[in-house]
Parts: sequence; structure tokens; C-alpha cells
Amino acid sequence: MWVVRRSRTWVMVAAAIGCGVPGTVVLAQEISEKPAWCRQLPRPEYARIERIPVADSWFEVYKVAPSVFAIYEPHQSEETISYLILGNKRALLFDTGMGIGDLKALTQRLSHLPVIVLNSHTHDDHVGDNWQFETVYGMDTKFTRKSAIGSTEDAQAEIVPGEVCGALPPGFDAARYSTRPWKISKWLHDGDWIDLGGRTMEVIATPGHTPDAICLFDRANGLLFTGDTYYPGTIWLYRPETDLTAYGRSVRRIAALQPKVKIVLGSHDVPVAPPAVLGELAAAFAKVQAGDVRSMPAGPGKVIYRVGDISFLMRPRGGGKSGKDGAEQ
Repeated sequence: MWVVRRSRTWVMVAAAIGCGVPGTVVLAQEISEKPAWCRQLPRPEYARIERIPVADSWFEVYKVAPSVFAIYEPHQSEETISYLILGNKRALLFDTGMGIGDLKALTQRLSHLPVIVLNSHTHDDHVGDNWQFETVYGMDTKFTRKSAIGSTEDAQAEIVPGEVCGALPPGFDAARYSTRPWKISKWLHDGDWIDLGGRTMEVIATPGHTPDAICLFDRANGLLFTGDTYYPGTIWLYRPETDLTAYGRSVRRIAALQPKVKIVLGSHDVPVAPPAVLGELAAAFAKVQAGDVRSMPAGPGKVIYRVGDISFLMRPRGGGKSGKDGAEQ
């Protein structure tokens, strides 16, 4: 049974920001009671993955395949996972997480290879430490360019009460926390290849979750890194930049790769899933789009569609009605 990713407390965040409530960030640090999502940790799946000891308590590092490290951030509700993929000459860092811990220092302890950063997409929880790195590749989209400017509001929403489990890292300045701007060294397109020396990564454009969403495929080793196109939890497809038609095409595209995939590596909650989830994902989303799945309310303006172990957080069809309906286009 795959885990369900919790929804962030958007109503509380909006109220705190919109009303200018003082001390919101301080409360995020001082709150002592563990949020419900935090009490469910550690996730049992991690007991079966080799853990690599690291000194920085904000991160947990797991070896998920030869020369591939999953960098997990369990202390924030997104439970974001970035990946450090090593070649013989270069390393590729697929996402840079929340920007709360010192990711560059961690990667330098894991490898002395020069690092190329590439994001699965440019939502704030995947680009937080982009600014730390000199070489950052990006998809050639308007959404990527806008994201690279940085932002404060989305970042601050990540550390309000209920979003952090335990203490923030020593020296972390919550009041100044933001997604810092970053510079893009090279623009990429669908089908581009990145040579790491003895290991080649293929860029597969999978727009839908965002316009710049991608998967990264290590064909030689059967490793498909899926970002937020797939992870073993409730997949978010409700934000303004989401394109459901494009998402449907993208999941069908990666489902066609299933016979060549050995491990699916998503960007939240748990890093390892079997290749069968690719076909299940495409089939589940097709049923939702056909109107064959009953929705369940999931807060103001959102519903969850669940098909077996796959679920999607979406906007309801017809402005909030739920029932046996399809998703809003």
C-alpha cells in the first residue's frame, strides 16, 4: 500500500500572510507538538534501504542504486527527495530541495566530483538550494525563467506551524527564508542527453504538473527519476500552472517506458517504487479523466480522486461539486 502525502495547510497560511499576522515564522520554530504527518515517521519503507550516515541532521541520505544517493528532508511536510547521481567525471544533482539545510556542503561530503544541477520542475520545494551551485541547467520554458527570479511567499508558507517536524537547523534565519534567485547556465529541451562520464542521463519532457516538469532516464541502468510526475503519495494537480491534458500525455509516455525501467524514483515521501506503477498511474489518470472515479472532498476547492494505490489532488469539476465526475479541464 503506497503512502498518502498530506496536504499543506493553505487556509492557515493564507490567513497568516494576508492578515499580516506578526510572529508567524517564530511560531513555526517554537511549536512543540508534533503534526499528525510527523507522528507517522519514520516511514517503514526506509528500513529496507541502505542509509548513509551524515552529520547534518536536517537530511537523511540513502543509497538507492549504485552511485545514486537519495537526499531526503523528513523534517518538513513536503518530505522532498533530491538525488545525487554520480558518473566518472561529473555528478548530477536532480533537485535541490527546500533550501533549509546546507545541501552544497552535504554533496561535497558525498562526492568530490563537479556538480550539475537540474530540476525535475521549478516549484519552490525543489529549487531551494539552486543558488548555491555554479552550474544549473534548466528547461527552456517561460515558467522556468519566472521561477528563477525567486520568491518569498511560497517559501514562508513551508515553515508555518504544522509544516516543520522538530527543530530547524542551527543558524537558519526563518524571518529571511526565501527561494533565492539562481542563474541558469544552459537551457535544455526534450530528448537532450547529459554525459556524466560512464553514465548518460536522458531528459524526457513531462509537462503537466508544471510546464517545465521532466523525468530523467538512466537507460543503461533502468533508473527513471520521475520528479512530481509520479511519487508514491497523493499527486498534486490543482495549481494554476497545472495542465491536465499535458499531464495525461506525459504519464502515457512514461508508461510506455515500463519494460525498460527497473526502479522508479520519485521526489517525495519514499524514493523507490517498482516499474509497474507507471502503467497503474496512466490507467488511473485515464479513469479520472473519463469521469469514472468518484471524488472525495479535500478542503476548499480541492478533491481527491483515488484509484487503487494511486491518488490525485485536483480541482473539482463544475466549481466544487464532487461525486462521479471527471476533473476540471
